[in-house]
Amino acid sequence: MKMKERKKHIAFYIGSLNKGGAERVFVNLADYFRQEGYRVTMVTQYRYADQEEYVLPPGIKRVLSDLEAAELSNSRLVNFCRRLRKLHRVWQSEQPDLVLSCIGKNNFMAIVTTMFTKTKPVVSVVGEAREEYPSRLMHMLANFLFPHAAGIVLQTERAKYFFNKKVQRRVVILPNSLNPDFIKPRYEGERDKRIVAVGRLDANKNHEMMLRAFAALADKYPEYTLTIYGEGELRNYLEDLAGQLDISQRVFLPGIIPDVAKQIERAALFLMTSYSEGVSNALIEALASGLPVISTDVPSGGTTELIADGENGLIIPAGDTNALEKAMDKLLGEPAYADSLGREAAKIQRRLAPERVNLLWRQYFEGIIG
Repeated sequence: MKMKERKKHIAFYIGSLNKGGAERVFVNLADYFRQEGYRVTMVTQYRYADQEEYVLPPGIKRVLSDLEAAELSNSRLVNFCRRLRKLHRVWQSEQPDLVLSCIGKNNFMAIVTTMFTKTKPVVSVVGEAREEYPSRLMHMLANFLFPHAAGIVLQTERAKYFFNKKVQRRVVILPNSLNPDFIKPRYEGERDKRIVAVGRLDANKNHEMMLRAFAALADKYPEYTLTIYGEGELRNYLEDLAGQLDISQRVFLPGIIPDVAKQIERAALFLMTSYSEGVSNALIEALASGLPVISTDVPSGGTTELIADGENGLIIPAGDTNALEKAMDKLLGEPAYADSLGREAAKIQRRLAPERVNLLWRQYFEGIIG
């Protein structure tokens, strides 16, 4: 009697499933492999009862790797060693063929804890590498440990040069697939006189620059409003600043909403003003929606991976309020040009279509699993 073939088993290792860009990418990729017939396990260090998480599709097992209260010591070093040991036991117990990890120290943990197991670790850097590994020690550890991984995934060519030559030679550039909600025909009707942005309300996103540029153009374009979707610690500051700039009646902060694709598709303009990003999912989704886009050039090269300046969007220097004001003035003042940028932007749907991008990940994983 022929024995049933064992399913290939892929694990994903991430801090939590709280709603964020990296977490959503992991859940979507995990679901793809599940649908392709793989056994899939999601290993997270934390589960926050008071925060909203992404829901895993049926059939994906979840394992928590953090220490329980009874396992905690008063010593940080002892706790660290216990976390390593517990994660190592997870791989021994679950026996995945491959584990994909992401974000900072998680990559170190995945490499170290899979040693002397059958699990092959693949590390990925989804944000700005200099922020994920900011100190000299972290940088040294990345250069030392990454060559011991079975695979190293980055999102941009520019990001490679943060690492040494040994790491660079092992790197594969793989994009994130587009959220399926944004795979649809571009809206071609008259656009709402709304400028939109999507992102956490924190210092890195630099929404202050957005407000100041909008305020400078407020009298010239009195019918336009600015809506920033997201939540964060700078909400009160931004609300106060809007009041100081006398634009509070035209600035809206609705928080996190479930139907961003529907809310932004008719907008006249999308802004991303971050100081740093990896490859921004919000920017990808705005381009896929066919919006005229203005984005800052981030150190990772994430913006230039997506936008050819003047062809499918406009790129400005990070932190340059005057450049943002001029770019906004150009696109608001020349709707036909703005529309041509949006039409070109929508073509990214084909480039980052889930069926195309997910296949690239699958082929890469298959090559490692062998």
